[in-house]
Amino acid sequence: MLSRWFRRGVRWLIALLLLPINLGVSWAAWEVGRTSVFGSPFWVPLLVGFGIWMVVYVQLPRPMWLYVLGHELTHALSAWMCGSRVQSFKVNSRGGEVRVTKSNAFIALSPYFLPIYSILWSLVMALVRWRWGMVWWVMPIYQVGLGLTYGFHVTMTAVILRIRQPDLVGEGFLFSGSLIWLGNALMLLVGMAWLTGRPSLGTALRAAAQISGDFYLQAWRWVQLWIS
Repeated sequence: MLSRWFRRGVRWLIALLLLPINLGVSWAAWEVGRTSVFGSPFWVPLLVGFGIWMVVYVQLPRPMWLYVLGHELTHALSAWMCGSRVQSFKVNSRGGEVRVTKSNAFIALSPYFLPIYSILWSLVMALVRWRWGMVWWVMPIYQVGLGLTYGFHVTMTAVILRIRQPDLVGEGFLFSGSLIWLGNALMLLVGMAWLTGRPSLGTALRAAAQISGDFYLQAWRWVQLWIS
């Protein structure tokens, strides 16, 4: 019992300590999006793809089996990345299950911030580009597909988070929410900087680190004022 409460307390503390980083990365992602939206050919086809998905999402039945497949596949790939072995893999439209030899917070929460279909689409288009070169149709198709698959990730993740998820229960809601927030913000920051080049990826990451440091400094000043 004491060990369980200790782990819960540590997770609460980590979630609170991550708050300035979450704010810093989110702020940096907002700035990258704001500065890159004008003059970059990246956004128009991406928003077209996102809009296509929203029409599908509103007008047609939700493809739950497809989401569950991606969700469980992300668990499995995350486990493999962490050196764990997948013992079983089950998927149907009502839910799925992946059993692994060992788990951690990254394995449990990765489906909520890793857009698996956007990642797979990027790999497919990288192969297309390697095979046919940088012909005129490659980037527009890639960007439309990226917008569509990322829209799928955002909307379906929002739907699934409204249902009580064992992944979040096991890790704790505050801790899980903090990591999911950070993961999604970081994916947006890295993705936008890498694809638009405005600013460069290195500049965007340095900005996120600087803003996060400013938030930590401000939080420390508040603590000092509260103590005094």
